[in-house]
Amino acid sequence: MSTAASTTTTFAVTGMTCGCCVGKVRDKVGSIPAVTEVSVDLEGGTVTVEGGGPVDRETVAAAVERAGFRLAD
Repeated sequence: MSTAASTTTTFAVTGMTCGCCVGKVRDKVGSIPAVTEVSVDLEGGTVTVEGGGPVDRETVAAAVERAGFRLAD
């Protein structure tokens, strides 16, 4: 049996200003099937995503946009 290696990636998010923003981003990114853990840093403006394998930027960007925010370029 083969298992994918766990990966951790951090993305910069623009527009988060409060705890409600953090919750929205955490919920939407956490709903991505490959994601096993999400950590959002309001002060740093980042979301750190852990998954059972690589989680691509486009998928995270779409989830962040559904939460009402954008990934920084």
